[in-house]
Amino acid sequence: MMLARVADSLYWMGRYVERAEHACRLLDVMLNATLDRSEAAGRVTRIVLTALGAAESADIGAYESATALALDRTDGGSITTSLARARENARQVRDQITTETWERLNLIHLRMTGVGATKGFADSPSTFLHDIIADLHLFKGAADATMSHGEGWRFLMLGVHLERAQLIGRLLEVCFGDRRALDDHMALMNVLRMGCALEPYLRRFTADIQPRKVLEFLLLDEEFPRSMRFCTARIEEHLGGAAQHAGGQVAPERLAGRLRARLQYADIDEVGDASGLLSTVLDDCAAIHRAIYDTFVAYSLEMRLPA
Repeated sequence: MMLARVADSLYWMGRYVERAEHACRLLDVMLNATLDRSEAAGRVTRIVLTALGAAESADIGAYESATALALDRTDGGSITTSLARARENARQVRDQITTETWERLNLIHLRMTGVGATKGFADSPSTFLHDIIADLHLFKGAADATMSHGEGWRFLMLGVHLERAQLIGRLLEVCFGDRRALDDHMALMNVLRMGCALEPYLRRFTADIQPRKVLEFLLLDEEFPRSMRFCTARIEEHLGGAAQHAGGQVAPERLAGRLRARLQYADIDEVGDASGLLSTVLDDCAAIHRAIYDTFVAYSLEMRLPA
């Protein structure tokens, strides 16, 4: 079994990288929406800030909120902080990742913390955020192409997909939970953009953008890599690979299998109120996270010692 601290660092590196990319995309969508001073733009801003856990204030505009969520080093949820934490976790396990992977993450960190970051964001927030997203894609590509697809890579990918599932679930809960049903066409299009899903959705449903279909696509599509169903299938897959090194099936793998089956056999037409399903799925994701820690990070002394 991999050392607990190594598994922990790789897992959190994946989570923080995914968190930063998600925040970049949501902030970009929010800032573009505010160019149209309509009621839908205000709705998009509220969705983004709520999904990112930021408080909306009448005294702080969308641009000021986006600046803080991107660059504020004292904000635990900012993009800069997430990338700094990802880099620190990578530094702690430098011998476990490839030079290409480390250099790409280090370059992103330097871009976010460099003297030109504030000016670059102020000059063109959209370009700045797009560049960070592109760099994060390069980081994931480097990890996939240059790291051995063994236990360490699985913990990195496990962090990416569990974080992604929870972030998309939180976004859907904001839009469709508590008996809410987002029915504004422009706002729905922007929600799809937040999930990097607009073009894949249109290829499947053409221009028929309806709340039920948006929910179905981001929750239950088996082929779209940012749907919750796709993510939970990858979580089970990577846990299965990690379990081989732990000597057999482990608790988080069983939990992930049940969650994957829940989404695989869910029927959006039979769901009724989506808040119950979304709440259950998010609770399951949290349980998987706790089980990962109990099994691979905080396991007992007896498990550490040979029989």
